[in-house]
Amino acid sequence: MSLNEFYDLPLKPLIIISAIVFVGYCWAGCIFLRPFLRMFVKNRNDSNEVVGYVLSCFGVFYGLLLGLIAVASYQNLSDVQNNVAREVASLDALHQDVSTYPAPHGQNLRWLLRDYCRYVFKYAWDEYGQGNVSSGEQTRIAAFHERLLLFEPETESQKIVHAETIRQFNVFLENHRVRENSVTTGIPPVMWYVVLVGAALNIALIWLFDMRLVTHLFLGGILAFFLGTMIMLIGVLDRPFQGDVAVSSQPFESLYWTKMRD
Repeated sequence: MSLNEFYDLPLKPLIIISAIVFVGYCWAGCIFLRPFLRMFVKNRNDSNEVVGYVLSCFGVFYGLLLGLIAVASYQNLSDVQNNVAREVASLDALHQDVSTYPAPHGQNLRWLLRDYCRYVFKYAWDEYGQGNVSSGEQTRIAAFHERLLLFEPETESQKIVHAETIRQFNVFLENHRVRENSVTTGIPPVMWYVVLVGAALNIALIWLFDMRLVTHLFLGGILAFFLGTMIMLIGVLDRPFQGDVAVSSQPFESLYWTKMRD
């Protein structure tokens, strides 16, 4: 399974997969590796206290790491959603500005913006879902910019409107660039390495406890399931345009059907 296929999975299969992987890893270690690992601490009467102390210290640092990464991932998703809203707002304002241009310039500019807006939610968003940046958006933005600069205002009011339109276009372009860069942003591989290694070590420490096997499987399974759920949550939030919780193209669709469909 490729990484993009993993991000495209619905939430329910992701939860099941994470449970099978992490709980299965914990139970396999409890059954097959625990007897060998217990040899390192079996001669101590207070072995459970020592292991518990080490696990507590390790859990503090690892829990802090997971919490910070989860918050950062959610914040990134929220920032992308807000930026999409800002881009749509600036696109709406740009459409309103060019609507005041005399014919045929105003009509041509409106058509170009309408074509861009439709392309975004009709085609570009699907490419975002595959982790790719669409080149069609840049082509349409460049065509609009070229057509905008061809207009030569003749009156003072047209000069004022034209200057404001160019300023609004720059605002729109800035918001577009930020959204485009968000398509490929995510947690660095080295951080994923630390998260996964930390989870494996955290579960391995549980194998050192001296208790009945059934109790060991039950308590270890609970911790392993929660760790898997947390890591799955971070993975789901890591790519803002992929998966069930991806940023929606609804703002572009709403703008197109309510104000640009003429």
